Amino acid sequence: MTPREVVGVAEVPGGAPLRLVRHGGDFIIMLERNELMSSRMSGSEAALGTLTCERLGKRAASRLLIGGYGMGFTLRAALDVLPADARIVVAELVPEIIDWARGPMAALTAGCLDDPRVTISIGDVAAAIGAGGYDAILLDVDNGPDGLTRQANDRLYSAQGLARARAALRPGGILAVWSAGADAAFTRRLGQAGFAVEELRIRARANGKGPTHVIWFAKAP
Repeated sequence: MTPREVVGVAEVPGGAPLRLVRHGGDFIIMLERNELMSSRMSGSEAALGTLTCERLGKRAASRLLIGGYGMGFTLRAALDVLPADARIVVAELVPEIIDWARGPMAALTAGCLDDPRVTISIGDVAAAIGAGGYDAILLDVDNGPDGLTRQANDRLYSAQGLARARAALRPGGILAVWSAGADAAFTRRLGQAGFAVEELRIRARANGKGPTHVIWFAKAP
């Protein structure tokens, strides 16, 4: 049996430390005993990027915000379909995540952090949302609308947080939220915030297997 090896440990402001674990050729980011993300299950994270861009359609000089980086699957998928004039801000709270992406997980990163369309912002995605002017905001900062990594993430998904996200979007912009599972109360809050809501269930793996995850696509007026 292939043993698991802890490659790195990162402190999370207001939360428990994250561990980067290597298992053979795979990587896992863990919070205590919880597997937050795995390189073996990248399908739904990639879909977050691809399907958001599909729903945006062709927009000149589109501007996207991704929070956070994770293992880069959402960023890579978005870059694959966006034109040269698009710009993406990646807000990542934990700087070690970016260090891991450039270090032990460089093969997964595949150069996406050096793409001229990409800006890395180390800090809370809530502050980046406040800058506004986005065509899309893609949130995968936790296991979903219930903050697991840090309690402060809950504010992103509150009524006030959704109102701020809507104000930060250009007309017809999209707030896309990834979750490990369904959340009927969050679906209702999106509607109450004035979004037109589409809830999509998608398998964790690119081959259509694995657990079912949820992505909400919430379109602003």
